[in-house]
This record gives sequence, structure tokens and C-alpha cells, in this order.
Amino acid sequence: MSSFMGEIIGTMMLILFGGGVVGGVVLNKSKAQNSGWIVITMGWGFAVAFAVYVAGKYSGAHINPAVTIGLASIGAFPWADVPMYIVAQMIGAIIGASLVYLHYLPHWEATEDADLKLAVFSTAPAIHSPMANLISEIIGTAALVFGILGIGANEFSKGLNPLIIGFYILAIGLSLGGTTGYAINPARDLGPRIAHFLLPIHGKRDSDWGYAWIPVVGPIIGGMIGALLYKSLVM
Repeated sequence: MSSFMGEIIGTMMLILFGGGVVGGVVLNKSKAQNSGWIVITMGWGFAVAFAVYVAGKYSGAHINPAVTIGLASIGAFPWADVPMYIVAQMIGAIIGASLVYLHYLPHWEATEDADLKLAVFSTAPAIHSPMANLISEIIGTAALVFGILGIGANEFSKGLNPLIIGFYILAIGLSLGGTTGYAINPARDLGPRIAHFLLPIHGKRDSDWGYAWIPVVGPIIGGMIGALLYKSLVM
């Protein structure tokens, strides 16, 4: 498997399980409906862990443009490969979101709230405040990349790193996710948002393009800050 395919498959799995847990919690007549934030954050944490297990051998399982750009900014990844990785991540995210749509096919019509349907695909802030929302995404993603580099510097039993990273994502979601839904990944938000725009979802609303720049720009800035901070303090 090539690194390009590894990033497609890894990001597809991330969105299939991450978007899937949101769909289970918010869509009407799902058996997981109203199971709450802890279920969503755990679902995303395990989605990251197992996406890394599947794709890590082939691409390093960045599955996130903010990670790719952050690593490149400190010389830990070649800039020449950044566009290929981001394209693969976006393709994987759109495919994953489309699979979530198919999986919950009868639930779109059963759910009247168009905001909840959008929430299955993309993030939205608890309080609309562009600067505060941007800061939240910067802080969350800086913590993500700083933590990934720190975890990677430790020696664990073979094969344990992805699971630890998954629990780290869970910690970020529980502690920092309540403000914006912690996109912390441009592909995680933009790819499914594009899918929401394109797919024939019953009763859907607009895809909230006015907010869409925040979970793209914030994570990219945060990813570079986290990587540069780790390099300046540790490396």
C-alpha cells in the first residue's frame, strides 16, 4: 500500500467511526440516541487509534493536515509530500462521510432538526464568537501536535502508541472539546462538510460555510505552534 492510499484509508476510517458515533448519538431512532458527550469523545478517540493502527505502517497515519503541516514546519516531514498527503486526507474524509450517510440512510428523514444532521458531518461552536472559536481550535490542535510528538518520544510496548494517542484524543475532547466540537483537523471538518453539501440528505440545511474557515485555519496555526513549541523546548 502506498502512503497516498494509506492516508486515504486511514482518514476514511477516522471519519467513518468518528462521524458514525455522532450520528448514533444525535439522529432520531438510533439505539445510541442521547447517549451523550462522553460517548462521542470516546468514539472519536478510538476512531483515531484504530485508523492509526490500520494506516500507520504505510503512511505514518497523519490523517490530519494540521499534523502533516506541523511536522513539515520543524523539518520532520518533507514539504514536497505535504500536498499529496492533504489531498489523500481530503479524499478519505469525503469517502468516510459518504459512508456515514449511507449507514444512517433511513434516519435522515426520521430526524427533523437540520442542525443535528449537519453536526454528524462538521463542527459548530457552542457560542458563536469567531475569534474565541479560532483560539479554541488553535489551542486544541497545538496540544494535539505537541502531545503526539511527546508520546512518540517515549518507548512503549510494541504497538501501544496508537492506543495511547487515541486516549490522548479522548482527553482533548473531554477537556477542550466543549467550545467548538474540537475539529483539530481541517480534513475532519472540511471533507465531511463538502459531503454534506453534495449528498441528497433529506431536510438538510446549508452547510454553514461562514464558519467553515475556522476549523481549517485554526488547526493549521495550532499544529505549527504545537510542533515549533515542542522543538524549541524538547528537541
